[in-house]
Amino acid sequence: MVAIAPEKVHDCELHEGERGVVGSVISWHYTEGGKKKISKQIIESVNEENHTIVFKLIGGELVDEQYKSFRITLHVEPKGDGQVAVWTFEFEKPDTSVPYPTSLMDFLCNLIKDLDAHNKAK
Repeated sequence: MVAIAPEKVHDCELHEGERGVVGSVISWHYTEGGKKKISKQIIESVNEENHTIVFKLIGGELVDEQYKSFRITLHVEPKGDGQVAVWTFEFEKPDTSVPYPTSLMDFLCNLIKDLDAHNKAK
């Protein structure tokens, strides 16, 4: 993703384990809303048959500054000749003043569009 959308994703650092394996810890370095951010995550589950991966955020702005907990599920489904990415966010807000993570949703949707455009250009 770094090579496909370098203005959005700057690095994906593996701290423990292996990429795509349950229990692995990774950090994503990215720019969202004009601000450089980091999201440290542990892979909670992988279901290759259903094309689903679940990340629990354990560090970074989302859980250190905004939410009590945050979990992201990515599920990829076949659709026609292509695929559809479905992102699910589970989060706990400390109070009602904390906004919903709509900017992160927009960021991920735009990132998927970049990946799609890159794959179509091949």
